[in-house]
Amino acid sequence: MTEKAPSRGEIFVVDDDPAVRETLSMVLSAAGYQVICFADGAALLAIARTRTPACILLDVHIPGKSGLDILKELHGEDYPAPIFMISGQGDIAMAVSAIKSGALDFIEKPFRGSELVARLDEAIEAYARRQAQNAPSRIAALHFPGREPLTRREREVLEQFTAGASNKEAGRHLGISPRTIEDHRANIMKKLGARNAADLVRIVMTTQRQGQI
Repeated sequence: MTEKAPSRGEIFVVDDDPAVRETLSMVLSAAGYQVICFADGAALLAIARTRTPACILLDVHIPGKSGLDILKELHGEDYPAPIFMISGQGDIAMAVSAIKSGALDFIEKPFRGSELVARLDEAIEAYARRQAQNAPSRIAALHFPGREPLTRREREVLEQFTAGASNKEAGRHLGISPRTIEDHRANIMKKLGARNAADLVRIVMTTQRQGQI
């Protein structure tokens, strides 16, 4: 009799479609995760405040409070595990809004099982790596006077960018898709008033120098 491999952690899945819950459960269980499914956000909230999973998959359209509402109640960016929004193809604007509210990234339906597992593996590993390092970065401490404040995730992306990482490299390090990195970067440039990439680096370096004076 072979011993069962230890679980790689719990993943919470929130979707009102039983077929989606069943598919995700099968795919993620086969990848070694323990999967707990919820049909609505209220059920998730009751558990997620007392137990921290390895990751949460949260559908945008669920009965009662929307996935976005639930994300805000969980304080997505400060939640101690990555949260992915599941969205249909027509929900891109909503998915971008979810990222601004703290979701790590979004996954579009229909998804391929192998790609989904690879993305979640990468995100969970990247999250654990950052938690282990837990060193406040120079960018995290920077203040840009007179500018709209950056979110923590935007600061993480900015740090990757100023270190010379490409969208793909930054995405791999943070467990985010390159397309979402590009969205963050556009938002950072808008907030800091940068005209282009070189201008953005100049703004950061000038602010760092001023902070050292």
